[in-house]
Amino acid sequence: MSENAPYPPYPPAYPPLVPQTSTMAIVSLVSGIASWLVLPLIGAVVAVITGHMARSEIRESGGRLTGDGLATAGLVLGYLQIGLAVLSVCALGCFLAFAIATSGRTLTY
Repeated sequence: MSENAPYPPYPPAYPPLVPQTSTMAIVSLVSGIASWLVLPLIGAVVAVITGHMARSEIRESGGRLTGDGLATAGLVLGYLQIGLAVLSVCALGCFLAFAIATSGRTLTY
């Protein structure tokens, strides 16, 4: 080597951090999908709880964690399933109330 040759660059002191996907966000999305396929109410509740936990975990991580979209999708699926369950129970209650109210009446032609 000649004396005027530049020195080779130093390697970085530590490898750059690659953001990881939040495990809670993945659990939220999987539970949200499962709430529509296999576990209607339980999966929806799990999706909502883990979705909120994942979003706060991602916000507090300072960029180390990703997966906000996964957590949001799990939240949406969970809340839609819970809303559908509430509407179904209300519709069933109205149907039963109507059936009970009209059960003693007879129709005459």
